[in-house]
Amino acid sequence: MPEPYPSEPGQEPGKKSSSRKSLVDRILSLVRGEPEDREGIFTVLEAARERDLIDSNAYGMLKGALAVSDQTAADIMVPRARMDLLDVNEPLPSLLPKIVEMAHSRFPVYEDTPDNLIGIFMTKDLLRHMLNPALTLRDLIRPAVFIPETKRVNVLLQEFRSHRNHIAIVIDEHGGITGLVTLEDVLEQIVGAIEDEYDDSEQTIFPDGHNTWRILATTELAEVNQLLDCEIPEGEYDTIGGWLAHELGRIPRRGDRHALEDLLFEVLRADSRRALWVRARRLPHLKAKRQEQT
Repeated sequence: MPEPYPSEPGQEPGKKSSSRKSLVDRILSLVRGEPEDREGIFTVLEAARERDLIDSNAYGMLKGALAVSDQTAADIMVPRARMDLLDVNEPLPSLLPKIVEMAHSRFPVYEDTPDNLIGIFMTKDLLRHMLNPALTLRDLIRPAVFIPETKRVNVLLQEFRSHRNHIAIVIDEHGGITGLVTLEDVLEQIVGAIEDEYDDSEQTIFPDGHNTWRILATTELAEVNQLLDCEIPEGEYDTIGGWLAHELGRIPRRGDRHALEDLLFEVLRADSRRALWVRARRLPHLKAKRQEQT
C-alpha cells in the first residue's frame, strides 16, 4: 500500500496541503506547456489554429484582443490633418453637401480656428433641423470627449462602452489636438474590417457622387484603369491597395492621400495590415496644374 502524503500539523493524514497542491499545479503547468507570457499565448493560438481547433476568424479576433492592450490612441487615430471639421458659424444648409460627401456619422465642430474644437455634431440631428429650421449648428452640437495620445486602446474601448460614446478627440501633452479615434477604429483592431452595405456585392467599384468612386482596396488595377480611364503604372502589386502602399512606402492609413494625373485617391478605411476602402475623386485642376509645371 502506498504511503499517505505526509501530514502537516492539524491536517488529516493522506491529504495534501494547499502549498503542496500549488507546487504540483505549477509543475503540471510546466509539463503541459501552458503559456507564461504573451508570446506563449500566441504560440498556443497558432497551434490551435493549425489543428483546426479554432478557425481563422476566431484566431484573428483573439490576436487582436491581445494586441489592443499594447496599442495607444496615437497608434490608431485619424491624424489632425485628415480630420473633417465643421465651422459652427456656417449655416447648416451650406454645410449639407460636405456632410453628405464625407458620409461620417459624427463631425468635430470648431469655432474661429480648427484648434478650438467646441463639440461634436451627429449627422442624425439633421432631422431635428429639418423639423425646426431655426436650429443652428451651435444648437445641435454635443460635448466632445478629449483623451491623451497615450490612452491605451483597451481602456478606451471600456470607456466608450461605459459612457456610450463613439468618438474621442486625441490631444498631446500640451493640449494640442493631434487626431481623433472612433469606436469603429477600436473595434476594427480586434475584429478586422467592419463590413458595410457594399461588401455583399461582387462589384468592387461604386459611383459615390459626381466624378467620385468608392473602391474596394483589393480591386485589380486593370479594372481601376479601365473604369476610371487612368494609367496606374504596373509594378510588384496587383491591387489599388497594393499600389498605394508602394507609393506611400508603408502600410496605408485612413486619411492618406495620393494624386495621379487628375485623380486624388484617399484611404477611407484601413487596418493594421492593409488598406480596405479607397475613394477616387477626379479633380481636373490637378491635371492642369501639372501641365503648367511641365
